[in-house]
Amino acid sequence: MTWRQFLGAQAQGVLAVDFFTVDTVLLRRLYVLFAVEVGSRWVHVLGTAHPVEEWVVQQARNLLMDLGERDDRLRFLLRDRDTKFSAVFDAVFAAAGIDVLTTPARAPRANAYAERWVGTVRRELLDRVLLFGRRHLESVVAEFVDHDNSHRPHRSLAQAPPLGPAQPPVAIAGRRVLRRDRLGGMVGEYSQAA
Repeated sequence: MTWRQFLGAQAQGVLAVDFFTVDTVLLRRLYVLFAVEVGSRWVHVLGTAHPVEEWVVQQARNLLMDLGERDDRLRFLLRDRDTKFSAVFDAVFAAAGIDVLTTPARAPRANAYAERWVGTVRRELLDRVLLFGRRHLESVVAEFVDHDNSHRPHRSLAQAPPLGPAQPPVAIAGRRVLRRDRLGGMVGEYSQAA
């Protein structure tokens, strides 16, 4: 499968995978491996570590196990040319019947879905919090991913969250709006009182 053929394919069966880095207060660099199901915008954080080949391959296996029967819907894995993604990593997905596509060299916008999520998590979370270590990063990012998957509206999904209702809620006059604070008030989730 070539890059041009992929551009013509629907995004429904595409999984975009990438890393981003976070520097802690103690000047330690941590890597976050994540995947975005492009059709549903569902985000999976696979882990945080200083990645080596064996760890990245194991995270790929864990992702396929977590996806379970849904991995039958996936046709393509989109990743960049990072050396952390080895031939063994690609073989894990190839064994599941998923074609691996690498982005062109020096084309950071080619994996736009993953890059867009990195921008979102940086703007809405990581630029506003000081992280002390790996466990702190994991808990904060897990909370944000839960918010992103279950409550945050996505324009491409008609303002519905990836795991939420198919139709966004309709505001009914006269009902109170409740706010649920997450991440110490950095993120708010709003709903109408019953």
